[in-house]
Amino acid sequence: MIYVVGLVLFALGILLSLLLHEAGHFFTARAFGMKVTRFFVGYGPTLWSVHRRGVEYGVKAIPAGAFVRIVGMTPQDDEVAPADEPRAMWRFPVWKRTIVMGSGAATHFLLGILILWGLFSFVPLQDSARLQSEPVRIDRVSECVDARWNSPCTPGTDPASPARQLGLRTGDVITAVDGSPVLGWDALTAKVRAAGGQRIELTYLRDGRAATVAVTLPMVQRIRLDVLNDPKRTVDSVTDADLEQVGSFGITPVIPTSTAGPIAGVGKAWEQTGTMFANTFASLARFPAKIPALWASVTGGERDPQTPVSVIGASHIGGQLFDRGEIASFLLLLAALNFFIGLFNLLPMLPADGGHIAIFWFERARAWFYALLGKGDPGRVDYYKLMPITYAAILIFGAFTVLTVAADLINPITLPF
Repeated sequence: MIYVVGLVLFALGILLSLLLHEAGHFFTARAFGMKVTRFFVGYGPTLWSVHRRGVEYGVKAIPAGAFVRIVGMTPQDDEVAPADEPRAMWRFPVWKRTIVMGSGAATHFLLGILILWGLFSFVPLQDSARLQSEPVRIDRVSECVDARWNSPCTPGTDPASPARQLGLRTGDVITAVDGSPVLGWDALTAKVRAAGGQRIELTYLRDGRAATVAVTLPMVQRIRLDVLNDPKRTVDSVTDADLEQVGSFGITPVIPTSTAGPIAGVGKAWEQTGTMFANTFASLARFPAKIPALWASVTGGERDPQTPVSVIGASHIGGQLFDRGEIASFLLLLAALNFFIGLFNLLPMLPADGGHIAIFWFERARAWFYALLGKGDPGRVDYYKLMPITYAAILIFGAFTVLTVAADLINPITLPF
């Protein structure tokens, strides 16, 4: 049930972002004096509509987005009444038309930044600095000790972990080792690893009461810390030279959380926006290379979690995150999707908004060049001559959409946690 709620909330978030996209076109066009005749949510048959101040507002049957009708978006628009010609979009300066067409993508960017600001300002997030500066609070106690680094232990067969032997519980706070105060997970880990085969005294707090207990730490095989902390290394690349014999205790820590607040949240949101934009550009560049993997997932192969997803797939992932209580990841995914939609809309190809903007500025550059040659303005681009390219783009994008939807329905991405 929680999954369904999350899926619906994520889908509504996408629909809201698409509605705001069209609202960006609507309000900027009206502000500049362009003629806007329709603003609808959804596609297909009209369920309800009303006329207000020359604009028809309404709702259609298929809630897959929204659209705005601006008179004279192209010179070939044959529905411009003589009385509306002065307000036809193509008659306005190119900078105004650029703002109108670019405002849709801008709303996605603003919405994404706003989501990130709300996330960093008000949602408790894991704070690694506090994890390294406060006494360690136990989250989970391991049942047993795995002697080899890549071999999970078996409760009842392998020896119990020192933490289990001592009867430690979730919520206990470790304050000292051998009488020396210890702060932070890395500091505690270093002391435990160095004390393999030795008997240590551990002081902890439970319900406000301190207790000191002693236990001998077993020697186990683990990956060296310098290898673990090397971002260039992966588990698959570990060799015998990367291993060492160290002590083990058998606990995982509670990672403290904190909120940045509305002021500090601005800087964090801006920093994360830069990271997400870079990742989005990289994702767009990798799109063609992911098509074979998508096709393989439809025809029976394993679904690569790095392959693109449709709105259906994104909503499915959002539902899973919500079901697992990963609200921060839920919001990050929604923000990332807005940045992706915004950038995709700015691609210089029809029918995307970026295609119209590219034509606006091509017309301006061509008119300037002809003026240098002493020739008259050649006029507007004939959109009809671009229709083959437009249809090809629609066909390619449509086929890619069908492929991602099929993959998300037949072989959806399932989170590994």
